[in-house]
Amino acid sequence: MSRRSIEITPDLMLRAYRAGLFPMAEARTGTRLYWLDPEQRGVLPLDGFHVPRRLLRTVLSGGFTVRSDSDFAGTITGCAAPAPGRPDTWINREIERLFLALHQEGAAHSVECWQGGRMVGGLYGVAIGGAFFGESMFSRARDASKVALVHLVARMRLGGFTLLDTQFVTTHLAQFGAVEIPRAMYKTELAVALDVPARWQASPEPAALAAAIRGLGEGNDERG
Repeated sequence: MSRRSIEITPDLMLRAYRAGLFPMAEARTGTRLYWLDPEQRGVLPLDGFHVPRRLLRTVLSGGFTVRSDSDFAGTITGCAAPAPGRPDTWINREIERLFLALHQEGAAHSVECWQGGRMVGGLYGVAIGGAFFGESMFSRARDASKVALVHLVARMRLGGFTLLDTQFVTTHLAQFGAVEIPRAMYKTELAVALDVPARWQASPEPAALAAAIRGLGEGNDERG
């Protein structure tokens, strides 16, 4: 008797995230998805987020127009595209399809950096309760993905989020304060965050957003 594969739906995706799992494919052209639940989980503590003064000046300078959810599909396409040092990606067509569906349902969001009418960087992820599960980011201009991350954290603070899941810790994320925590600790923090009635801030009031961004730079030094 042949084994029937389980259809992966947007609802199944959300249930997996609530349980602490996240999907990846082996390659862009891969056809299978794998559910990961690593022993050490990457998180970026919102109260320990580090923004160097140089980057803070870049964020506040207005060199990028930062939007949320204006081109979610384009954000995924940017994240899936080959980049220096990353010729392939784990974002296959099935992951794209599922996240586009989650976006249509209001569960997946993007933060995008634009210059001259062109998206030059951004990130996307899933928001459930007070948890945001960061999936991927890309950059085609200096600091674009960093600016998107700063805007993400500012929006999370404004919206009452408590947990930013980065899945793994990269050198890029470590400079902002990302750390690894044991699986059991992550599941405990996740359970608390899921019950938080947070609200995604797609278009926050500009003055409140600017104040939140400035608040992220308080007490920081020139590292990074």
